[in-house]
Amino acid sequence: MTTRRLVLTRSAALLGAASSGLLIPAHAQSNKIRIGLMLPYTGTFAQLGQACDNGFRMALEEKGNKLGGREVEFFKVDDESEPSKGVENANKLVQRDKVDVLIGTVHSGVQMGIHKVARETGVLNIIPNAGMHAATRALCAPNVFRTSFTNSQPTLALGKAMMAKGHKKAVWITWKYAAGDEAGEGFKEGYLAAGGTIVKELGLPFPNVEFQALLTEIASIKPDAVACFFSGGGASKFIRDYAAAGLKGKIPLYGSGFLTEGLLDDDLAPSAQGIMTTLHYSTSLATKRNDAFRLEYAKKFKMQPDVYAVQGYDAGQLLLQGASAVNGDLSNKKALYAAMEAAVIDSPRGKWTMSKAHNPVQDMYLREVKGKENVVLGVAAKALSDSGVGCKLG
Repeated sequence: MTTRRLVLTRSAALLGAASSGLLIPAHAQSNKIRIGLMLPYTGTFAQLGQACDNGFRMALEEKGNKLGGREVEFFKVDDESEPSKGVENANKLVQRDKVDVLIGTVHSGVQMGIHKVARETGVLNIIPNAGMHAATRALCAPNVFRTSFTNSQPTLALGKAMMAKGHKKAVWITWKYAAGDEAGEGFKEGYLAAGGTIVKELGLPFPNVEFQALLTEIASIKPDAVACFFSGGGASKFIRDYAAAGLKGKIPLYGSGFLTEGLLDDDLAPSAQGIMTTLHYSTSLATKRNDAFRLEYAKKFKMQPDVYAVQGYDAGQLLLQGASAVNGDLSNKKALYAAMEAAVIDSPRGKWTMSKAHNPVQDMYLREVKGKENVVLGVAAKALSDSGVGCKLG
């Protein structure tokens, strides 16, 4: 009897609280902005995911961990770079944790899952790396912004630089998958526009790293230069195999900056000397902004930043500007998105703006491997924008 009376009393109290507006979900009581970080924290891309995380948190910490005057609360999900779990993991943050903002991710396949959830729920999504075209082209959305690049942006800048060196005939080589195809699209557009001729396009299935037969073919073709898109461990092996095949020093090698980004250790550097790449950042960029960023990052994380850390940092900077414009009221979406669209980001990579399709308009630098650094030789393309073809935001 006592138990029944206690239950009834509690039920009545809860009903009373609800009718008076006092029964508030736990997440609403804190008045904190809830930020979901969906990045790879394990597996092949763990280092990239952690760099994005480091940069993002660093940007917010510089402003007292507040967005428009409101404190923040973080929620993390390891996306494992597993596309099949993309929708499920994004929903954990959006439906279960009720995040206001979703930061993610690195892998384009996983990003497609996040993108589906973002378009369906309207949650603000800031992409700190994944470069697939669809996110800021045919499937663009008012609530999706990117602070990195499209897969074709870095290679779009290669053609003019190669032609300036007199390399009129080139072989293109990459993995046969979405990122490789899109990087190839950028190279073809830029190189042909500059007057170059692609004498052969070579490819192998991702993530196959058996390059020998293709390198033998390149040696027999004898092009003026080779241009490529590879990254991570595959890029390291390609660089080593290129040198071992006797092509280094005979046929100049060019690539999207991810060919050498973050890979120039004692083991790889000798094989990589002289490789030229185009990318929107290099640690060697000699500006006060970059020097200050590198120093602070090194103090905080006991390592040098890379392009992934910068992209995460700029995701934080973009969110800070948007939140400041609406005094932390992220539900004021029209004003929030307008502020983010109009933002000028003072980045370690150099100042950049947002395209109409929500992708960075940014300088691409020509870099050469010297020692263990990607040394900036100059600007390969000024304020380069992705076409945004197919994007309709109203």
